[in-house]
Amino acid sequence: MTNVFSYTSNTTLSEVAARIRDAEAVLITTHAKPDGDAVGSSLALRRAIDAMGKKAVVALAGPIEYTLKTVMGDDPVLVDSAPDSDAFDLVLVVDTGSWNQLAPMREWLEPMTDEIIVIDHHARGDDLAANRFIDTTAASTTIILVDLMDALGVDLTDGSIGSIPEALFIGLATDTGWFRHGNADARAFATAARLLRAGVNKNRLYQALEESYSPTRLALESKVLNSLEFARNGSAALMSLGPSDFSEIGASMEDLTGVVNLPMSVSAIRVSVLIAQAEPGLTKLSFRSKPGTGVETDEDVVDVNLLAQRFDGGGHKHAAGARLRIDLPQAIEMVREALNAI
Repeated sequence: MTNVFSYTSNTTLSEVAARIRDAEAVLITTHAKPDGDAVGSSLALRRAIDAMGKKAVVALAGPIEYTLKTVMGDDPVLVDSAPDSDAFDLVLVVDTGSWNQLAPMREWLEPMTDEIIVIDHHARGDDLAANRFIDTTAASTTIILVDLMDALGVDLTDGSIGSIPEALFIGLATDTGWFRHGNADARAFATAARLLRAGVNKNRLYQALEESYSPTRLALESKVLNSLEFARNGSAALMSLGPSDFSEIGASMEDLTGVVNLPMSVSAIRVSVLIAQAEPGLTKLSFRSKPGTGVETDEDVVDVNLLAQRFDGGGHKHAAGARLRIDLPQAIEMVREALNAI
């Protein structure tokens, strides 16, 4: 009988902490085009392991958003550069367990399967590591890492700029939409309170990450809203951008962070989808939906993780994504049909 792979934990945080203590050199990586949780998780681990007197290197596959670069500080990070695999005896993969999201790093990760530990809060992943710690109830991967830091005995009382608590807060704040999303539960707020008590400067981080865009961002938002159409009897918003839109205003895919949320301020909208193609033949889909409030019917709450899976993507119940190797008009039609079918 064929064994069916289950993307669940097969180790504990205590065991992960023991592996880190025993390691001499640790490589840390995450999904391509890292978001705030991926970057925050990577930096927090690097800073903690460095403080333990061990070698720790972060390797990222870009592009990396400009706003995230501003809070990365002087942390030594390899970007789009393959590390020397032989130099590490432990690999920590955070915020993903999917080969699709790790495609740029797959060539040098595959030979190290026995040395890899995945730490993730997503529900789907591949059999790419000997050990996994998966907690789908965590609002961010950095919440899991707070518990790991405690297991390691790492001091989380100094939340100054460039600290471990600051990196942890970046992941938590961004993955909860600054505590607006449905995943901002009691555990998330309790963790945030702990990090704020440590001295994390929330206002500085918010301005750096959410209020530091160029004027190009406004032009991009105008283009997106101009493309807006409604589906699913008016409860779904569908927006799109093509290569000419990006070239006309000099924007890039990195400028799109959070744009998919624009229609969510309308009460009737339960789900929003942004379809973006900066180069012919490669289309990115971003899905968002509103959590339930107990007032609406079950049909009003859309699980966009399931929706994204129709396009070989995935993510969370209220935030997910996918990539398609098709042209923009075809992608728009496919998503339109999928929205009207749910």
